[in-house]
Amino acid sequence: MSDITITITDRESVTHQVKAPTDMAMNLMEVVRSYGLAPEGTIGVCGGMAMCASCQCYIKSDHKLPEMSADEDLMLAEAFYVEENSRLGCQIPITPELNGLEVELAPES
Repeated sequence: MSDITITITDRESVTHQVKAPTDMAMNLMEVVRSYGLAPEGTIGVCGGMAMCASCQCYIKSDHKLPEMSADEDLMLAEAFYVEENSRLGCQIPITPELNGLEVELAPES
């Protein structure tokens, strides 16, 4: 098993350094949920389908991420608290290249 380290700042401004497996086809939203870094029912409401923006986060590091899909772009266009570095956590697969990724969870809308 190959784990990477991700730094996640939760909605209470508490920073967590977590390990995330790269061999389980997880995405960033699922990692946040598995560590309980957001209250139950406040993140990943749509189940990771890019339909709710509850997993919006701000990318704080310079990692190369997958291109934003049209669905993600449209969802972010309707979301609150969107910044230039906003992405949906459900659309960011956990890969070895993301080791050291730093993100901040966007406020609840």
